[in-house]
Amino acid sequence: MELKSYQYKVIKDLEIYLAYVQQYKKTDKAFNHYWEERIGPYNPLTGEGMQHYKNTIPNAAHVCIKVPTAGGKTFIACNALHTIFNAYSSAMPKVVVWLVPWSNLLNQTVLALSDPNHPYRKKLNSLFNHRVEVYEKKDLLQGSNFNPSVVKEQLSIIVMSFGSLRAKNKEDRKVYQENGQLASFASYYRNTADLLEDVDETALINVLRSMQPVIVVDESHNAESNLSVDMLNALNPSFVLDLTATPKNNSNIVSLVPAIELKKEHMVKLPVIVYNHHDKTEVVNSALHLQRKLELLSIEQEKNGGRYIRPIVLFQAQPKIGEENITYEKLKRQLLSIGIPENQIKIKTATIDELKGEDLLSRECEVRYIITINALKEGWDCPFAYVLASLADKSSAVDVEQILGRVLRQPYVMKHSASLLNISYVLTASAKFNDTLQSIVKGLQAAGFSDRDYREIDTMREEERQRAVADPLENFLFPEQAIVESEPELDSTRISFEPENLTPLENDDIVLQEIETMAEEQNAELEAIIQQQKKQPVDEQIFEEMGDKIKRYKLSEANRSFVSDLRLPQFYLTVQQSDIFGTGKEFLSQEPLLQQFKLSNEDTKIDFEQISSDLYKVDIEEIGKSEYDARFTKIEDMMVKEPVVAYILSKPKDSQIKDIAHQLIQMIGDMYPIADQEIRVYIERILSSLNAEQLQNILIRKLSYADKIKAKIKHHADNFAEGRFNDLIKVGKIQAEPSWNFSELIVPGVLGAAISKSLYEREGLMNNFETTIITDIAALPNIAFWHRNLGRGKGFSINGYKSNHYPDFIVGTKSGKVILIETKGDDRDNSDSQAKCRLGNKWAELSGSKFSYFMVFDKKAIEGAFNADKARELIRQL
Repeated sequence: MELKSYQYKVIKDLEIYLAYVQQYKKTDKAFNHYWEERIGPYNPLTGEGMQHYKNTIPNAAHVCIKVPTAGGKTFIACNALHTIFNAYSSAMPKVVVWLVPWSNLLNQTVLALSDPNHPYRKKLNSLFNHRVEVYEKKDLLQGSNFNPSVVKEQLSIIVMSFGSLRAKNKEDRKVYQENGQLASFASYYRNTADLLEDVDETALINVLRSMQPVIVVDESHNAESNLSVDMLNALNPSFVLDLTATPKNNSNIVSLVPAIELKKEHMVKLPVIVYNHHDKTEVVNSALHLQRKLELLSIEQEKNGGRYIRPIVLFQAQPKIGEENITYEKLKRQLLSIGIPENQIKIKTATIDELKGEDLLSRECEVRYIITINALKEGWDCPFAYVLASLADKSSAVDVEQILGRVLRQPYVMKHSASLLNISYVLTASAKFNDTLQSIVKGLQAAGFSDRDYREIDTMREEERQRAVADPLENFLFPEQAIVESEPELDSTRISFEPENLTPLENDDIVLQEIETMAEEQNAELEAIIQQQKKQPVDEQIFEEMGDKIKRYKLSEANRSFVSDLRLPQFYLTVQQSDIFGTGKEFLSQEPLLQQFKLSNEDTKIDFEQISSDLYKVDIEEIGKSEYDARFTKIEDMMVKEPVVAYILSKPKDSQIKDIAHQLIQMIGDMYPIADQEIRVYIERILSSLNAEQLQNILIRKLSYADKIKAKIKHHADNFAEGRFNDLIKVGKIQAEPSWNFSELIVPGVLGAAISKSLYEREGLMNNFETTIITDIAALPNIAFWHRNLGRGKGFSINGYKSNHYPDFIVGTKSGKVILIETKGDDRDNSDSQAKCRLGNKWAELSGSKFSYFMVFDKKAIEGAFNADKARELIRQL
């Protein structure tokens, strides 16, 4: 199981934030600069920008990831742990306290993280070299395989509920009591500054505090109270990662996922079709027929090679208040009375759990109808749940937000051939339908979605609506005139569903036709939006999600006509689509250029003698007494801080090499499309030629060695890709095609100097050399406009053998020429600059006479580039 594209983006966002922490050494400065450079500074008057960091957990980074329901928060967290611990001093133990709000979610989490066949555990094993152990609170209290020697060699995940730590009566909680089973920790990790006063040093809470754990807070919107913040502080964490679909006011969001990203990856059934009926009998009738319709579609799909699906209806019954209400017991009797087999109906309430032990995804399971009230709110997911049918009183607003998220998860995370199987449905009979829609919006918002993600049909007549919501004051004053209508039993004579008839209906009833028509139309509309978004910059959907927080700048009117039809060329590769359809073109990336690349065959000559000798180090004990408030800042510690070093070096050399290679691979990270196995073989070749002293040095300075090795790998890959790129150009399989266009609005982040002739109202930040160059060029009489090109997926890139070369400026002349300018300080004449220069010049050559590329140095230019004076003189003539 690999990360989806949006999940990968979340992990990259977290990596970038941690790089800011490394740069600024303060969690608040890092967070504020992270967002300022991305979307601009925070303005408390207008609300634009991201609010500044809220330091509720001192001495720890406390950040939040916003992911809608069904977006794979747990899998993201598993990958995030590796990213976080890579930013640590390796002297700190890899201990995680994973907090969940409910007992059922605790059990699910423990099972998933413990099962060696589950994708979550497989990913953890891969990331942490199969040295992973999962504990519950009871395991730790008993000291079960939990001691200092074990902890220092593995990733230890302790899954606990909020209630284990945040109850007010500490004396009654075992985590605060003396515990002889944990006595070994007192001397091993003891730091008196970390111990709670008046709590024994062997108490579990003090053992956890002494290890300064990483905390994962699942469904963190349930942990925002003062009591919950006290709970987090009591653990003395080094890092807190919040996971939620609905961040609260004190959340420090570092990454957020728009709901449509889940639809793109087929994670959710969107849109939600909402149909308001005349009464509850119609709701039940429609629910039964819709379930049958969906099941027949799934059977037909499976015959044609699709996956097994058994669509399920969630009936939301009325709470048991009056005898006339449709309670869960009464509803079950009525479903049985029309011939539905009892093994297809299950009740799940706070007191009755007929789902216990049922594998709802199994082909052997017969369940098609689940009756609940609100017990299926959070912590329960079944991808086969398609229909939510609410049977609340007609005069009430239907309160569906608690369980709406339960029908959103998409079976098998794939797009199904029958479009109706990619959508979810809510059926109601509410006279207060507008209020019901607000409840649905709240439910979508609680799941991380919005009012854009549903469509409704309301069939209730106005006279029915008025009669159902008659004025209670008028009824009280004039009771003799009041029309008293009790909620009737379901009218089985009006239910046309035949449980034994498994053949498709010749003519679906009108309600089903309306639901189907709207579902098809809205699904097609959403698919069209998805196709359109594929053409947008990477961050644009995130900016749309953030709404008014984003400050955008418009195209200047003076140059709108110049760029409205302008398309900048990018490289496309001719590919063989099939024998029938012949050839086609695809956007060129480095991936096809590296298809025949074998890293394991490349040379391993790396000058490790140049490893920096001025590596700083900070004793963990001093953190909090200096400017370094981030306990996870990367530290190249002395060997005394590396209890694992001696353990690894005591092994045979083959085992040493495998262990060290694994650590380096984790620090190097993903280098797609180069396979991890290729990287492993290459690193093991490097290590096999080193002596014992050099291997020891690597263990002490892993970060520096990993950076050196990564740079060498990238150098080999770029060289190979460039050779392949030139070969494909020679044989006519790579062409420059008009592709990229200017956006109407940009989000430059931090603003640069205001210089005349800018393409947009304001342009992005520039350094001193860049500002000088563009000021001089903008002053030339032949220049029509200039634009500070945006990086990181926002702006224009020259694609090819270099992954994403974003030139600094795009300049237009009055004669219609377009010039790309890449500025370089005189100290940047390295191989990377040379490769970019060759790529830029090749782009200009293949794009035609209308386009030019300049790499500009101040005084000393590399081959193919120009110094500032020469570049300015040549540009003057264009």
